Amino acid sequence: MRTFALLVIDNGADDAVSTDPVEVSGPASEASRFVPGQLRPEDETWMRRALALAAQAAAQGEVPVGAVLLGADGALLAEGYNRPIGDHDPSGHAEMIALRAGAKALGNYRLPGTTLYVTLEPCVMCAGAIVHARVQRLVFGAPDPKAGAVNAVYDVIGNPRLNHRVDWTGGVLEAECGQILRDFFRARR
Repeated sequence: MRTFALLVIDNGADDAVSTDPVEVSGPASEASRFVPGQLRPEDETWMRRALALAAQAAAQGEVPVGAVLLGADGALLAEGYNRPIGDHDPSGHAEMIALRAGAKALGNYRLPGTTLYVTLEPCVMCAGAIVHARVQRLVFGAPDPKAGAVNAVYDVIGNPRLNHRVDWTGGVLEAECGQILRDFFRARR
């Protein structure tokens, strides 16, 4: 069981943004996946880049989520930020945009050896694409207690019935990643 700040976003309520501490247990809530010992020196640097991309999304009126994809060599391969509203595309999530761009850059839909950084825990759609693309490692910032498909609600990433599992670490720059979302939704109330 792990205790962390719960980010609740409910567009229909006045007090919809909550950061009350909660304990979460679920199919993949192994505390070891959140320990700082699993962080790599570059994790905060790349998450800061993803946060900058999230800010670009917010500036365009999109939910502020950013993603950065590193190649197997550790170099920047692709990046993206949420654009479903502007692109009129329900799949226009930051992760999907980064994965598409990475696949085009490599000329292959499979992305073995890659690492994906994203400011918010991926949803079911994005987690499925991450597994299908064979991403090796996922690093996310804030958990998503309503739609998270890595640990908070579902365990798509580690589902043993799927043909690929992704190593993951959550909670990198969690406070900043959660704050940009809270600020975005508060400004719209």
